[in-house]
Amino acid sequence: MGRLTGKVAIITGSTQGIGFAIANKLATEGAKVVISSRQEVNVNEAVEKLKNNGHQNNISGVVCHVGNKEDRKRLYEECPEDKWDKLFDTNVKSAFLLTKEVVPHLKERKGGSIINISSLAGLQPVPMHGPYCVSKTAILGLTRVFADELAQFNIRVNCIAPGLVRTKFAEHIYENKILHDAILSQIPMGRTGEPRDVEGIAAFLCSDDANYITGETIAVAGGMHTRL
Repeated sequence: MGRLTGKVAIITGSTQGIGFAIANKLATEGAKVVISSRQEVNVNEAVEKLKNNGHQNNISGVVCHVGNKEDRKRLYEECPEDKWDKLFDTNVKSAFLLTKEVVPHLKERKGGSIINISSLAGLQPVPMHGPYCVSKTAILGLTRVFADELAQFNIRVNCIAPGLVRTKFAEHIYENKILHDAILSQIPMGRTGEPRDVEGIAAFLCSDDANYITGETIAVAGGMHTRL
């Protein structure tokens, strides 16, 4: 028995990195977990890994393709309209549509928790990632609006903004020593993050321990400055 026993968690982009770590943590806490990604082979491999971790009875997977990876572009001169649209479809519109899909079910259950994953880049822009930064800032606004609208139904909506976390998605930063060292110099804890640094925050926000928290964004970034 864990603090998430009896709960169901649907986690997008969860076959690797932060999403996979969150899926494993929520299953460990007792939730029934549905993982998803764009490629069936990745979904099947992730399901098998999680079952081998001791979650034989509470893991399932589904293929869900919401868009393609964004290109890294300068916002003011290198981002064509089709790339902008694709990026926002992937990072923002998909979160909006999935929330619309799950809200009726959460109302029926008399409450629930929605967690959006933004990025520290949504609070503090990163060079050469302009469109990505704007899309992640939009997630902060989406979180706030849904939190206000859904509070009356006991549905909490919060957001996690990870800093630099060692994942495949961030490989281009780790492989660029100048960029990596520049970011590392801004982290008071003196290290970059790991997926396990995010998973516990997600489990907390899903649980009844956070039942009076909604509309918040929690930065998981080793102390990097985002606000006063």
